[in-house]
Amino acid sequence: LLKGAARDRRLRKSRDFDRVLRRGKRRANGFLVLGAIPNGLDVSRFGFSVGKRVGNAVRRNLVKRRLRHIMTELCGQDGWDLVVIARKTASEAGHAELRTSLTRLLRSSGLLDNRKARAF
Repeated sequence: LLKGAARDRRLRKSRDFDRVLRRGKRRANGFLVLGAIPNGLDVSRFGFSVGKRVGNAVRRNLVKRRLRHIMTELCGQDGWDLVVIARKTASEAGHAELRTSLTRLLRSSGLLDNRKARAF
C-alpha cells in the first residue's frame, strides 16, 4: 500500500478528504473511522486525521506516526483513496491495538488481501 511516507501516496488537500468522507463508504470501531472511495489510479492514497480531542500535539503526532507505520506494513488493494480518522480513545491505544483496529477495518471493507497480510 504505502511504501515509506511517499508524498504522492498521501491525501493532503481538504477537498480530497471531503470527497472521501462525503461520497465514500465508512466503517468504524472503537479507535478509528475509515473512509474509502475508488480513485481510478494505479496506487492507493492515504490521509490521516487526528483531532485535538485525541490529545496534545505530541500525542496526536504519535498516533499519526503509528498509523502511517501500520499502513506501510499492511498489503492491500491499489486504486483507493482512504481517510483514517482517530477517535479520542486512540490516544490510549498502543501500537498493537491500533494495528488490530485498522486491520479489521480494512478487512471488513474488503481492502486487505488476507493472503498478503502479515501474521498478527
